[in-house]
Amino acid sequence: MGRGRQKAKQTKVARQLKYYSPETDYRALEKELGHEPGAYGSPGGAVDLDDDEDEPDTDEWRPAPRS
Repeated sequence: MGRGRQKAKQTKVARQLKYYSPETDYRALEKELGHEPGAYGSPGGAVDLDDDEDEPDTDEWRPAPRS
């Protein structure tokens, strides 16, 4: 006896953990990670990820011409 009450409590705790979603403090997260403000997704900080501006555009999927 007594197993039913224990199992019910474990089920209740498991549901609370499964569906618990706290508010995320993104500013604190950036600070903790040492992230510079204005980089990547932050407003006003556009970052150009295209580092091959000097290379001509090539179509890698185009098959080579047959001779």
